[in-house]
Formats: sequence, structure tokens, C-alpha cells
Amino acid sequence: MAFDANSQVFSLAGIIRPRSVDEIADSIAMLKQAIDDVRGVLYVDVKRLIQMNNTAFHAFVRVALDACRARADLRVVIVTSSVVGWTTRMFAHLNQIEPQITVEVYDSTFYPGQSFVEDTSFIPVLRAQTKMTWRHERSILPRHGMRPGIAMADICCGIGDFAVLAQKEFQPARIVALDHSKPSLAYARKVAADFGVTGIEYTYGDASEMLLEDNQFDFVTCRHSLQIFNQPELLLKELYRIVKPGGRVYITNEKNSHCLGEPRAQSIQWTYNELARLLSHFEMDVELGPKSRRYLADAGFDDILVESFMVTNLDGAPQDFADVIAGWEKMFAAMAARHGEAPEFIDRFRQGFRDHIFAALHPKGYAGWPIWAASGRKPL
Repeated sequence: MAFDANSQVFSLAGIIRPRSVDEIADSIAMLKQAIDDVRGVLYVDVKRLIQMNNTAFHAFVRVALDACRARADLRVVIVTSSVVGWTTRMFAHLNQIEPQITVEVYDSTFYPGQSFVEDTSFIPVLRAQTKMTWRHERSILPRHGMRPGIAMADICCGIGDFAVLAQKEFQPARIVALDHSKPSLAYARKVAADFGVTGIEYTYGDASEMLLEDNQFDFVTCRHSLQIFNQPELLLKELYRIVKPGGRVYITNEKNSHCLGEPRAQSIQWTYNELARLLSHFEMDVELGPKSRRYLADAGFDDILVESFMVTNLDGAPQDFADVIAGWEKMFAAMAARHGEAPEFIDRFRQGFRDHIFAALHPKGYAGWPIWAASGRKPL
């Protein structure tokens, strides 16, 4: 249990199974003190509450109900997670009893662009992206701590293809692959089963509140993910927590405004500049790549390594590059429409992606997509 007075959040985590209320008297007292201290809204965070018996549940709820009935100014928001589904079911009825208490499922709006990123029609694009970046990462990863026989976690694993490639190439002793998208995990498990891939523990979880123990992995990866979360520092805090002292966390992110192509460079540049602006409205920072060093340092890592590489139409089949850009056009044009951009803007926006495809497929053309790879060590 903990209370953050600055954000007015009272958190419960772990297992709470008292035989009597007396055993949790300190927790109850802390909740009462928190209620006395707050003005407006008290958030009760139970996203990492693994177990709670009826004795504890009724004791905590009684305090909240009594406080709401005594104070008309108080609102209580209980924040649950679908990762621990019973909490939502258990707390959900409280709003019917007391209108000043509401229950929010944190990950029902996990991050502002969730519905776009988790669209299953995007799976072929994700596979092509991994295929393109893997040509670079397979040589980069050992410099950042990847080696055989380690315990590894791939957080925000998506459709799981990176975990499969890492297992085949580097043979870690253990891989846990965690993601919040159930459709992506279902796809990952099916592909693993179809190809006889075993040994990868695909796990459903909230990357900002993982139900994983402290200090258990030698190497933790989180690729192309910090940039699409509205609070990347929360993810880094969790990555720091689960990696062992002396272990490393490896992240990749982009700087979309540096995507380039020739011919038709001006149109391409305009679209990717506008893309960075558009995604900021969905609280995504696709310019995060060069900021990786600062984020890792602020999270407490040392021995920070940063390098960048350019994925291009010359790395493999130019059509692979073109297919990825076509997927981007579809997804990002839909986001522009949701944001309310004018039809004229969307037409020009789409044209930049099409010109990028033209550059990728042109016999004399060049198209590039820059990635920043960075890692930091958790101090001993």
C-alpha cells in the first residue's frame, strides 16, 4: 500500500487476505488519512492487486462509502485493469450503491492511439517492419547485452515475431513476451504453434503495471513502444524494476520527421513533419528516438549506449518497404480524419506517403526510415 499526496493516488498491490480486519488496521488507517488529506478526487489504484478476500474488500469499501456519504465534495475513482479482470468485476457495482464512486478500467483507454495500433489488419505491416529492422538489429543486439543463455523479456511484444527471431538467433534460456493486445498475442501464439516454436512465454499484461517480479531478467527489450505511450517514463520505471542489477534494457524508437526519399523529397518531408504533429495530438512522440539517452538516464540507468540505423529500400526487396509505407498511409490517414483534419490536408498527407512508395520502387530511387537503438544498464 502507498499514498502519493501529489497525485492523490492510494495504491494497493500484491495479495491482501487477512483473517480479520485487525490484520489490515494499518492499511485502513492509511486510507482514512488519505481521504482526510485529499480535496476533490481520490484515486484508488488496484491495477496490481493480485488477490483480495472478502474481509479486506468489505473493510476498504466501507471506509470509502462512509467517506463519500460524509463529504459531498469527495469523489473516489477506483482504477482497475483488465489484466487482473476480477478487480473490475468486484468493484464495478459500487457506483450503483454510491454515485460519488466510479470505476475506470485503465486499459480500456490504455493510450490515446490504442485502437489504431492494435488493429489486426496492421499485422502484415508489423511483420514486414520486423523483417526490415531485423537485418540491422541482429548485429546491433550483442553490443547492447544480448547473448545466449540469458533470461530475457520482450515487453510490448506485439505479434511476437521479434521474440521468435531472438530465440532462434541467440538462444536465451528463457523468454517472456508480454503485450496488452489480446489479438496480437493470439496471433503470436498461433504462429508459434504452427511453426513448432516452443519456450516463449507469451503473457497478457499492462506494460506500465506489470505483474512480474523485481530483478528477474538479464536483458529486457521494448521496441517501438515508448513513442506510442503517453507516459514513457512509466514504462521505463517498470523495465528498470524487472531487470536485474547489472542487466540491460534495450529500446528502439523513431524520429519520423527524418524519414526521407528521393525523388519527390519535398512532398515526403512535408508529410512526415505533419505526421509528427498529428500524432502529438494522440499523445504519441514519434520524434523520441534521439531523446532515448535522456529518458534512460532519467530512469536511473547508467552505461548508456545509443546508435542509429537507417532502414532503406536497398536493404532487401523494395516492395517490402513500399508495403510498410502503404500500411502507414492507411492508418495515419484514418487518424488524421479522426482528428478532424480538412479533406484537402488529408489528400496532401496521403500523397507524401505515396511519393515515399514511389521513391522506394523507383529504379534510381532511395527511401529511408531512421531508427534509434539505445540501452542502459541497471546499476549494481
